[in-house]
Amino acid sequence: MLDTVTRAPSQIRLLFPGLITATLVGVTAQFLSEHYGAPAMLMALLLGLALNFLSEDGSRTAPGIAFTARTVLRLGVALLGVRISVEMLGALGPGLIALTVAGVGATILCGLALARLTGRDWRFGLLTGGSVAICGASAAMAISAILPRHEKSERDLVFTVLAVTVLSTVAMVVYPMISNALGFTAIESGVFLGGTIHDVAQVVGAGFSVGQEAGETATLVKLIRVSMLAPVVLIASLAIRAKGLAATEGTRPPLLPGFVLGFVALAALNSMGLIPAELAEGAALLSRWALLISIAAVGIKTSLAKMLEVGPVAIGLLVVETLFIGSFVLTGLHLLD
Repeated sequence: MLDTVTRAPSQIRLLFPGLITATLVGVTAQFLSEHYGAPAMLMALLLGLALNFLSEDGSRTAPGIAFTARTVLRLGVALLGVRISVEMLGALGPGLIALTVAGVGATILCGLALARLTGRDWRFGLLTGGSVAICGASAAMAISAILPRHEKSERDLVFTVLAVTVLSTVAMVVYPMISNALGFTAIESGVFLGGTIHDVAQVVGAGFSVGQEAGETATLVKLIRVSMLAPVVLIASLAIRAKGLAATEGTRPPLLPGFVLGFVALAALNSMGLIPAELAEGAALLSRWALLISIAAVGIKTSLAKMLEVGPVAIGLLVVETLFIGSFVLTGLHLLD
């Protein structure tokens, strides 16, 4: 007991330099986002890549950066659960909910199929497909946490986060113009934007640029996609175990990681009305900061030179996945009309 107590301060001293470094990068990224309009996640990632030398073995910041990229990330994903509730799911109706859920599943299958066709590893297909299907950078980080590790894990994660953030920003500008050109109602525009754009912030920006009702609907549809994170991670974990992939390619992942259990528990508590609105808002803000700081740490851990090795085929794969989910939702809206 005494040994544990005496070890705690030394452990904090070991982690503090890297943790504070990632935090400062996150704060800087948020400042740039607020003053110049660039996505905060993208800024954090790019700034982190420029500081890769801080994660080299033997540096004082390396242990804290590794801790931030792993543990703080899981905290941020778990806290996303406070934004989910059963009442929210019932507001759209069964048809649109089914379309949203089907879009998530079909896009993940599309990612796995494209990875196989292009000779990419199955993990890359699941990582990119899941990030496009669910919630961009947050989903990429959550899915990466349960995949068997290999020498290119960090590179693939950073590439995916960078690519989906850029594509999401482009979609935020282009998709409202598409919905207007197609003559969508406010509800249809909200479903299209919320069902296709990758990151939550860009969904909100695109939705409210169309109008209040479209913005509220887009946010609601996007949160339904976010709620798919837990079942997707569970199914992926079961599939990895069933095929014995973890046993030969990395450490055996848990059936349902602790951070996903936290996500589900918070969503359940929120559905029962047990989380006060002020507390939920505070948890959502903490989640956003935890994810921002952790993606800065992931960027610091990744070599830009190694990330560029991913090649144009991988870029094309993500673009096709993005076009797939957009086409899927547009087709579904036409059929439901």
